[in-house]
Order: sequence, then structure tokens, then C-alpha cells
Amino acid sequence: MPIKLPSDLPAFDVLSREGVMVMSEDQAARQDIRPLRIGLLNLMPKKIQTENQFARLIGATALQIEFSLIRMSEHQTKNTAAEHMAEFYRPFSEVKATGEKFDGLIITGAPIEHLPFEDVTYWQELIEVFEWTQTNVHSTFGVCWGGMAMINHFHGVRKHMLDAKAFGCFRHRNMDPASHYLRGFSDDCVIPVSRWTEMKQAEIDAVPALKTLLSSDEVGPCLVEDPEHRALYIFNHFEYDSDTLKQEYDRDVANGTPINVPCNYYPDDDPSRPPQNRWRSHAHLLYGNWITEVYETTHYDMNDIGR
Repeated sequence: MPIKLPSDLPAFDVLSREGVMVMSEDQAARQDIRPLRIGLLNLMPKKIQTENQFARLIGATALQIEFSLIRMSEHQTKNTAAEHMAEFYRPFSEVKATGEKFDGLIITGAPIEHLPFEDVTYWQELIEVFEWTQTNVHSTFGVCWGGMAMINHFHGVRKHMLDAKAFGCFRHRNMDPASHYLRGFSDDCVIPVSRWTEMKQAEIDAVPALKTLLSSDEVGPCLVEDPEHRALYIFNHFEYDSDTLKQEYDRDVANGTPINVPCNYYPDDDPSRPPQNRWRSHAHLLYGNWITEVYETTHYDMNDIGR
């Protein structure tokens, strides 16, 4: 089954052209099954790009997915048209007030990692989101800063500033081949990384409830499972397009911001050559495995989620 998207959402045309199975709301209504309800709390500035990236990954499944876009209630984005936000996004306050439940929720990263968590303008509402997931979401996937914020809130694991930005494509080891989330994974894989902060493996290991699934000798822990809170935390960017790191590099060069060429990304580390995507298959595996695990463990009656 395909992912269900509004036919006027930009991701509908983008994914259709790529061969990803998408269906309109009218088509979905004719199927006598319950779709999985997956929400995206999008904290990234480039909302449409991020929508496309995650819709692409969760749409590559045999299940029907109902994809909902959520934003922070008071925070106003400067990089996405207000018309797009008004038409396709709902504020979290509205979602919470209606008592809606979701089989899965993805909480994205945000380019605010230099700030202490408590200095983020929407931090108190984000804490509300984290607590709300425990009663209204079956499985939550925190990505990059979103994952760091969740693991900090639930377990007190801190983020630490790096001396230099971790930027490029780094090899990660498969720490738990028997994990349902790593079905089909190789012994190691390449993952895009773009962050100024890190989580310390020793601090994660000090929390018995947490299990590290993917880790890198160069850039530290990457994917952490938190069964107690029905959550996964990933600190890197499997969802990135082939040219996302290039866009970030070109932006910094154009702005005069000191930045290294992203490691192991361009052929021979030459930014004049087109970058190579070496993570796409594992990205689809991870998000496909997550969707499968959600499908196999969620409640048929959505009212039972969180009970």
C-alpha cells in the first residue's frame, strides 16, 4: 500500500515522479483497512524539503500510511511560505486538544544545537510533546537534535559541544544485528552526519534502559533504542538527500562561514565533483523496519494506544 498524502502537497508530485507509491485521500477512503497514522513534528527551517525526505522513507512500504504534519504552536517559521504552513500543518496545541492518537511520530532536528535546551523558545511546549507521546503515540522516532532533546528529557543524557563540526559521511558499526530495527543491515554502514554536538557513549551506557544499536568510532553513538518510552533516537541523518550536505557546505562557503569539506562525501573529497549517495539503501531499511515494527505491535483500536 502507498502513503496517503493530500494531492496538492508538494511531496505528492515529488514522490510520484520518483516512483514512490502515493495515493490521494479519495483513493485511500475506498480501501477497507486501517492505515497507520504517522505524524511528523517538523522543526527544520526548510519544511518542504524535510517533508519530502521523511515521506519518501516511510512511503516505501507495503502498508497504507496516513501522514500528518505538525508544528510548534507559537513558533513562526521564516523559511517556508505562510500559505503552505496554514494549509498543511496543524499546531501541536490543536492536535493535543482533540485527543488524537498516532501509531508513530517523528520529531525532527533543528539548527539550534548551540543553545542549552532550556533556552530554546519552544522548549516548554516540546516537553509537553514528549510527555504527550507516552499516552498518545505508540512509537516515537527522535532525529538529530530532536533525539538529543528526547534522551535528555527522559534520561538526563547531556549533549556536548564539539571543537569542530562533525560533517560528512561516516562508517557506523552494527552493534545489535538481532535488533528488529536492523533487519537486513550490513555489519557496518555509511550515514551522513552534520552537527556541532555529540552524545557520550559512556553516559548512554550508564542508563540500563537504553541500548545503542549503531555507533561510530569517529563520531560516537548514532541510534539508541529506549523501550521504556517506546522510542528510538538517531543523532545523524539517514533521511538526507544526495545533495543535502552539499547544500549546507555551499551555503557556509557563500556566507564566509569557516567549514571543512564534508568527509568521505565527494569523490576524492573534491567538492567540484558530484557527491555520491552511499546510505540510501540502509535509510530505507531502517525506516521500513520501524514502520513494520509499529505495524506489528500497535493496537488495532487506536483508543488503546498509550494504555
